[in-house]
Amino acid sequence: MRILISNSSDEPIYTQIFNQIKAQIIKGELDAGELLPSIRGLAKDLQISVITSKRAYEELEREGFVETIPGKGSYVAPQNKELIREQRLRIIEGSLMDVVREGKLMGLNYEEIEEMLRIMYEEE
Repeated sequence: MRILISNSSDEPIYTQIFNQIKAQIIKGELDAGELLPSIRGLAKDLQISVITSKRAYEELEREGFVETIPGKGSYVAPQNKELIREQRLRIIEGSLMDVVREGKLMGLNYEEIEEMLRIMYEEE
């Protein structure tokens, strides 16, 4: 498991950890049943507070991405891939709606927005 912390980000460190672990689970980089680093181990590796790593794990558990077994550790919870896909699609649709609204405010037409999206998609 690889986590990169940005001290220059406006996003809290626990949120950065949460988002990166969640993304790795969704992408299938972390498998169901896989043991995650201990809270203390993660804190030591990332040179952060134990409280920060604990909060990230608590958020992951609250959203159903992680299961914690007292005395044994935290494990990746089994995921409903179709449900996750639907959740991600809703997020993308929301982002695209923001783009459409902003584009209309700027007077862009559909073709201009489509061209911007095509260029960005090909560059990524």
